[in-house]
Amino acid sequence: MENLIEQYEAKQITNLLQNKTIPDFRAGDTVSVSVRVIDGTTERLQVYEGVVIAKRNRGIASSFVVRKVSHGEGVERKFMIYSPVVNKIEVVKRGVVRRAKLFYLRGLSGKAGRIKEKISYTKKK
Repeated sequence: MENLIEQYEAKQITNLLQNKTIPDFRAGDTVSVSVRVIDGTTERLQVYEGVVIAKRNRGIASSFVVRKVSHGEGVERKFMIYSPVVNKIEVVKRGVVRRAKLFYLRGLSGKAGRIKEKISYTKKK
């Protein structure tokens, strides 16, 4: 029975990924998520940028939580990876962390809440 469910979910994921690509990201990375917002009759894209503090891999129900500080107040938003509302995900910075869930960032503020950036030494052409 599980195999049938996994096959169905895999088929649904391939159908949802035909028009968009999901980059490889993990907790600690700073991502920019373009979200489709409908205001009455108009539709626009809203960009939400912040640090990924948690990622949940559950097939088609996979999700991730992005945290940012807006006007001194911490704001977290949960996104479903394969949702049609999520238009595009871009990785802005890679972070160096040693945890899978970064919920400890909720209690930190200012410079203490920053994450060290991973530096890559690949040659650019």
